[in-house]
Amino acid sequence: MSGGATVELVWIEKQIEHWIRFGRIVRTTIQSRSRSIVAFDPGAVFAFVRWQSNDFGTAESRIDILRAPRPGESYATVPQVTPGGDSLLRLSGWPKVERVLQFADAIEALGIEPADAAPDYWRHVHNRLSAGLEPRGYTSAQHRAWLLRQTCPPAPTTQRATSAGSAS
Repeated sequence: MSGGATVELVWIEKQIEHWIRFGRIVRTTIQSRSRSIVAFDPGAVFAFVRWQSNDFGTAESRIDILRAPRPGESYATVPQVTPGGDSLLRLSGWPKVERVLQFADAIEALGIEPADAAPDYWRHVHNRLSAGLEPRGYTSAQHRAWLLRQTCPPAPTTQRATSAGSAS
């Protein structure tokens, strides 16, 4: 795969449960009853939830919202994600994971696929929940602005002129 990301999913009921909450899966490879690998195109945004228990209850609850890297882009490494992704949100602990899932539900209630929401919104949710604050809800107006922003060409990069000597 040139760019993009693959995610290894494991589902052993009430022990290890990895799943994709949202994102456009382009390929699924089933390895066994409890294991599969899903693939995402470069630039695709997806939410990967990991939950694991032990004899005493929940041992791990995590959610990562990632953007699959394009060829040549840098990325963060995340367990079970190859090669990794641009991290838009990374939270642990069931109360925070549950809040993120509720925000994804609220975006869907607007008729918007959470994978299409502005990446900056997911960064906002990450920052606010990490600080113990309530994130603002996503709005249709925000989404329209995000869609319009994508149609604008990128600003040209300007290079500062450097002089090889003093001006005469």
